Amino acid sequence: MVFNKQEVEKIIGVTFESEDLIKTACTHRSYLNEHRSTVKQHNERLEFLGDAVLELVVTDFLYTQYPTKPEGELTSWRAALVKTESLAELAEELDIGRFLLMSRGEAKSGGRTRMALLANLVEAIIGAIYIDRGYDIAAEFIGTKINSKLEGILKAGLHIDAKSHFQEIAQEKQGVTPHYEVVSESGPDHDKIFEVAVYLDKKMWGKGKGNSKQTAQQSAAQSALKKYTP
Repeated sequence: MVFNKQEVEKIIGVTFESEDLIKTACTHRSYLNEHRSTVKQHNERLEFLGDAVLELVVTDFLYTQYPTKPEGELTSWRAALVKTESLAELAEELDIGRFLLMSRGEAKSGGRTRMALLANLVEAIIGAIYIDRGYDIAAEFIGTKINSKLEGILKAGLHIDAKSHFQEIAQEKQGVTPHYEVVSESGPDHDKIFEVAVYLDKKMWGKGKGNSKQTAQQSAAQSALKKYTP
């Protein structure tokens, strides 16, 4: 994929002064293995910065907009907005993954559609916006692209701890505690995708995927909650 600054700017709605900065945000560490003579940086430092900026902006938004909500509720809302799945979904909506520079091997293994890499890309872009254009423009991007999704998240119940909720229902209705099993693993060691199934006794009630076993368990519990009938 050939990097195109103007196309990226059009997609994210932000104009950069530094082409190198936004290009770095779109560079996976594997790309350096094949282009070390021309590329010196990958996006992990920008991702680190963007993660912090994202959390601050989302926290400020929730604190300001919902003055009567308790800390615990705001924390669950924030977690739903900034979690890997939500950021990866945004990257897919923007179709920004096609500009992610990576090695041929990483690309062939589906790197441009991998949830963790897409989420990291969004965070790196936020970090780049913060450095290049400042806090206010970064906050505007986050507000438009991420905070705006809160209503839909709450309506769909995506802020609820699905695993705890499913356990409460199963124990109350059937006297059974759900158990989770990893049914498959894929991807390289540094970026694995886990598929987990949740069972009540020997009956499977749902499956889910994630870049950690915990995330996959939450996804499986959400699946189970959608079809659970005791």
